[in-house]
Amino acid sequence: MITIQRAADRYSADYGWLKSSFSFSFADYYDPSNLQFGPMRVLNDDWIASGEGFGMHPHREMEIITIVLRGVLEHKDSLGNRAETTWGGIQRMSAGTGITHSEYNTSETEPLELLQMWFLPGERGLNPSYETTAFNTAGLTDKWVPVASSAPVAGEVAEIHQDMTVYLSEPAAGKPITFAQTAGRKVFLMVLEGDIRINGDTVLSRRDAARIEEMPELTVISDDGARIMLIDLP
Repeated sequence: MITIQRAADRYSADYGWLKSSFSFSFADYYDPSNLQFGPMRVLNDDWIASGEGFGMHPHREMEIITIVLRGVLEHKDSLGNRAETTWGGIQRMSAGTGITHSEYNTSETEPLELLQMWFLPGERGLNPSYETTAFNTAGLTDKWVPVASSAPVAGEVAEIHQDMTVYLSEPAAGKPITFAQTAGRKVFLMVLEGDIRINGDTVLSRRDAARIEEMPELTVISDDGARIMLIDLP
């Protein structure tokens, strides 16, 4: 079963310095039929103007993954961490029993574009923690590259405290890539750039997403090349 969410159908908010599209209920947007998908609770597609951002604010009991698509994100938190993340890096924050942090676009000229995702943790009461990891952007071609996971993975992968894995991929034009879905698990698929077809007939364009259940194998192909994110969830 594939449930499609078109990019244009997402709830969008424009605060001037921040433009955001919500894939799930968040802030002023509430839809009781769109609260979560498995443990996936939030996916915000954010555009942040130069010199702007979120001041210090708290989180609890949530696993937060941020993928920067363009620009540089500056993070500071109550644990004393300070870091910058850009495309090719992953930011993971486990809020656990409580953490306060800020996120800013420190550029004076360039906007910041990012995806921020929240997941319910597999265990409550964890000590809060933060990390940044890096992946090889040139290595995304024609394969699923894990960038955050609870499972041991070769290479530097952000460790998320939930039974799931976030993959990125850039399928080349005309070359199919497949993903085997384990029985009883879910897949969330989003097109970051380009257009794709799933199993030959379901067409997704830029920022369209699919929530997929009970399909043992997915085949993704792009006529002109694409960049996509796939999340394997319980």
